[in-house]
Amino acid sequence: MPTFGPVKRDVLIRCLHKCGFDGPYSGGNHPFMVKGNLALRIPNPHNKDIGKEFLTRILRQAGVSKEEWEKL
Repeated sequence: MPTFGPVKRDVLIRCLHKCGFDGPYSGGNHPFMVKGNLALRIPNPHNKDIGKEFLTRILRQAGVSKEEWEKL
């Protein structure tokens, strides 16, 4: 279960897979993941953690609540 806070990119991708997203696919400047008609851009790998504020924005776009995230 990931805590709601800074996470590594691979943890984010693994959890988005559990939420039903496919990918990541390369496209333009940023890779993206797809679920139905929703395409979600994910950050490039730079060996940095994804901060809490950025994680909040990504999950809001993905339609995943904080509670759902912590249950994964």
